[in-house]
Amino acid sequence: MPLEHHDVLIIGAGLSGIGAAHHLQTQCPDRTYAILEARDAIGGTWDLFRYPGIRSDSDMYTLGYSFKPWEQAKAIADGPAILDYVRDAAKDKGIESHIRFGHSVKRADWSSEDARWSVEVEVGESKVVQHLSCNFLFVCAGYYQYAQGFTPDFPGRDRFQGRVVHPQHWTDDIVHAGKRVVVIGSGATAVTLVPALAEQAAHVTMLQRSPTYVVSRPSQDGMANWLRRHLPAKLAYAINRWKRVLLGIYFFNLCQRDPSKVKRLILGGVRMALGPDYDVAKHFNPSYKPWEQRLCLVPDGDLFKAIRSQRASVVTDQIESFTETGIQLTSGQTLSADLIVTATGLNLQVLGGLQLSVDGQAVDLAKTLSYKGAMYSGVPNLASAFGYTNASWTLKADLTSEYVCRLLKHMKRKGLSQCTPRNTDPTVTEEPWISFSSGYFQRSVHLFQKQGSKAPWKLYQNYPLDIMMLRFGRVDDGVMSFA
Repeated sequence: MPLEHHDVLIIGAGLSGIGAAHHLQTQCPDRTYAILEARDAIGGTWDLFRYPGIRSDSDMYTLGYSFKPWEQAKAIADGPAILDYVRDAAKDKGIESHIRFGHSVKRADWSSEDARWSVEVEVGESKVVQHLSCNFLFVCAGYYQYAQGFTPDFPGRDRFQGRVVHPQHWTDDIVHAGKRVVVIGSGATAVTLVPALAEQAAHVTMLQRSPTYVVSRPSQDGMANWLRRHLPAKLAYAINRWKRVLLGIYFFNLCQRDPSKVKRLILGGVRMALGPDYDVAKHFNPSYKPWEQRLCLVPDGDLFKAIRSQRASVVTDQIESFTETGIQLTSGQTLSADLIVTATGLNLQVLGGLQLSVDGQAVDLAKTLSYKGAMYSGVPNLASAFGYTNASWTLKADLTSEYVCRLLKHMKRKGLSQCTPRNTDPTVTEEPWISFSSGYFQRSVHLFQKQGSKAPWKLYQNYPLDIMMLRFGRVDDGVMSFA
């Protein structure tokens, strides 16, 4: 019995996968495709995370799609609003009808003789194995495990008589109203949770081993809303998008050029928000430079307001052990708790855990080079969407989708069936895929592909440069091998 075949299979029906489908339908309407989604809903991250206060730390003028204007007043949107936005995009042009829910992709085997991928899928709770085939595989599965978030092995955890929960696994039956809550962590999830929980909790303590840079920004962009009222939606959106992009690039470059100045600006803002008597040096002064790790955004200073109202507090210390009633710290201090939230990070994985082989040989992606931040050396007809670490995810995901469409059209025009990036330049040296010091990256970076020392193997983390390469650069560039 022949396999069910599509020109393109997209893995994942989250922000990237729905965007990829839109670009494919619009730019390559002659191609058949299906979206394979392991879960039972559209939205990916924005459907998975249900913890209080869930929101983006990127503005929606850049986290939104290039083709779908963000039309709400809030530039920093909450999770439900983002989920509605993604689902609305999926309704456009019947994208929803192409999604196969409960289809978890396990492995893909490439045959050069047939110029196609054979894809093994487990379907539903019974995990019935099915096989499909495609000419091109586009992985939009994100970069972390949905099954399990990262939680360190805390000594004495079993002694604690309250509830311990990771934000990735938040459920509706978790009660925090009137409770003493300790949130372990200092990253984006922690600074989001603390003010949201503090609205109803008796008290919330953010327990951090070391501080993170925290920046307050208005949740609404006054200029953007003015433009939206006075200009056509698409034009206003484009202006707002580029304004945000250019401001982001300027700030990131300033962090690289004069990190001490940026540090003074950030800490000055924290002091203004918390008052002259607050110990900013202890609780909000990281040991690393700005943008060596991702900055945490708090819209309208909500975290600082919760601290000033004494509904929340920050403790910078290390955990010696959990106790029956809370946490014992190495300083000797104890924190009483009814609920402990471990906002301690993610477990990263490559291509959603997909196992690959090419002509019978298993592929170790850690031994490949990233081509244009989208494909992998020696791996034919496969691309993946991965966003920026210093800007919004969707900026790069959109460009990658555009590039895949350009590649498919080029191959059809030339009568080609295979495209494989190959490094034949001996002067290209390997570098880590991402130079980011965050713990969740450092724990797993050895599993990921490498980048090269120069284009097209170099990741510049720069949107205008990537536009020139992915939207306007030559497809047949002497590095991509066609057959």
